[in-house]
Amino acid sequence: MKVEKRREAMLQAVLSGMNDVAALCEHFGMSEATVRRDLRALADERRIVRTYGGAASVGAHEPEESLDTRRESFREQKEAIARAAARHVQDGDTLFLDGGTTTAALARCLAGRKEVQVITNNLLAVSALASADVRVTLIGGDVRPSSMSTLGPIAQVALSRLTFDKAFLGADGVVAGRGLCEATAEQAFLKECIVAQAASVFVLVTSDKLERASQQHWTPLERDWTLVTDSFADAAAVERFMQRGSVTVERAEVDAR
Repeated sequence: MKVEKRREAMLQAVLSGMNDVAALCEHFGMSEATVRRDLRALADERRIVRTYGGAASVGAHEPEESLDTRRESFREQKEAIARAAARHVQDGDTLFLDGGTTTAALARCLAGRKEVQVITNNLLAVSALASADVRVTLIGGDVRPSSMSTLGPIAQVALSRLTFDKAFLGADGVVAGRGLCEATAEQAFLKECIVAQAASVFVLVTSDKLERASQQHWTPLERDWTLVTDSFADAAAVERFMQRGSVTVERAEVDAR
């Protein structure tokens, strides 16, 4: 098969959902080196996006919502998710709270907990916890005003010297078999650093973010983890996560009020 036709066939396979290098090797009967070379060429043409261990289709790159908009959107769902996540926290735990408004809602749920330590890059979480006398360690770095969180090389170095029992992550989107998508490479890599230092990982996202590839920077999740979403989550989307085997899914009941 000519190179052009082979790469066109590979593009169609990726667009249909075949995202893993090993699966592409088996499907086309080609070596890993050849598959990776073709994927790299397609990515250079901006026809796909390279991900950890494979590739993904280029989705519509949505502009980020403002912090004020995110604070107001899906408030009931975020509060329900936060309450469900808080039930996983035990006295004596050291926790990491990622940036975002859903993890900030979790911080408010933890405000009365005296026997936990919280490490975070989320400035919204700090304001909720420090005033309640919870022991908080703020990760330094560059402040990102659109999320009121810190990131960058200083944050990465700090994380390499810490471990935690449980990490609670937010995301712009989460896709089964692909991971978490974010607006910037720095955000995506920082989440990867967090995952590497955590004994247990929880992803807290509202149901509108399931199977949403709105951004083009990815954090792979190649380990056991728990997805906590709301009760409005589409059953088919939830099933795709559960089929992975490494993902536990919890749907938090939203208060009808």
